[in-house]
Amino acid sequence: MTGTTGWASFAGRVATGAVECVDVREQPERLESGTWFVVADFEGPARAWRFARVHDADAGAAGSWHGPASDTWTSSMDQATYEAAVRQVRAHVREGDVYQANICRVLSAPLSPDGAEPDARALAARLAAGNPAPHAAAVHVPATTGLDPVWVVSASPELYLSVTDGPDGLVVESGPIKGTARTPDGLTEKDRAENVMITDLVRNDLQTVCRPGTVEVTSLLAVEEHPGLVHLVSRVRGTLADDVVRPGELWHRLLAGTFPPGSVSGAPKSSALRIIGELEPAPRGPYCGAVGWVDDGRASLAVGIRTFWWADGVLRFGTGAGITWGSDPTAEWHETELKAERLVALASS
Repeated sequence: MTGTTGWASFAGRVATGAVECVDVREQPERLESGTWFVVADFEGPARAWRFARVHDADAGAAGSWHGPASDTWTSSMDQATYEAAVRQVRAHVREGDVYQANICRVLSAPLSPDGAEPDARALAARLAAGNPAPHAAAVHVPATTGLDPVWVVSASPELYLSVTDGPDGLVVESGPIKGTARTPDGLTEKDRAENVMITDLVRNDLQTVCRPGTVEVTSLLAVEEHPGLVHLVSRVRGTLADDVVRPGELWHRLLAGTFPPGSVSGAPKSSALRIIGELEPAPRGPYCGAVGWVDDGRASLAVGIRTFWWADGVLRFGTGAGITWGSDPTAEWHETELKAERLVALASS
């Protein structure tokens, strides 16, 4: 069981015994030393927890997961409301306000309304068995620790940022996903155009923090197969600029230049965020934010998609789709269903 001390897992590492929490926006320099597990909300708050013990393998067996009944899930937008939002985005595209905007809805179901915190490790184990993901993550710090609490379990397939050592300095990489279908044959020209559009946005984001001439698209429109669906994935990387890697600057500059992730906001990002704020009735929280770890400044952070979070007796899960001029409202609704169906089924009793 998670117990009262906190537990986190990402990229083959497991941590226990939460001892400290920092506000990343206020103290980004803290991430430049030590090992931290990070959760950043789409709307902006970003926190990081340090743990007493970090292991390279699992630190104990998970308990049994007891999720909400499958018929108790509700959505922040029903089909009619979501399709109306798609039509509004298309109107914004026609007016030249935006090229693409990612519109999301939040599913929610009551779970432990008595305040007893559900076992995040158990849900993480169920997702790992039923929907393995390359950037799976979980962070659970109960309120009983006296630290800022958090409860997030993610089966993310998408890399937001990695920071690694390269031959000429620190290298930053991102792997935007745009384009989803049940099989490769279901991917469309709209999916490919959308992926190229967002890859260019991510390239521009990285250029704000990288040395001129080092940003490159290393892979474009690769088809990745995941349980029950396929994605189009591209890769962008560059070498961080000298002024970005100065002490105290790294994570302030990286987050300022790239957050929230382009694949879950839109292009231009500022216009897309304004439209998202107008059309989405529920906050996304850690969904579409970031979750992962930072180790002495080096990092691997996932985009917080395929993500559950729990608070106040409610389990939530976000799902969305990228909207362009070529979007069909009903097809986009069905894409949000496709992304949710397998994971919500796994999390339900």
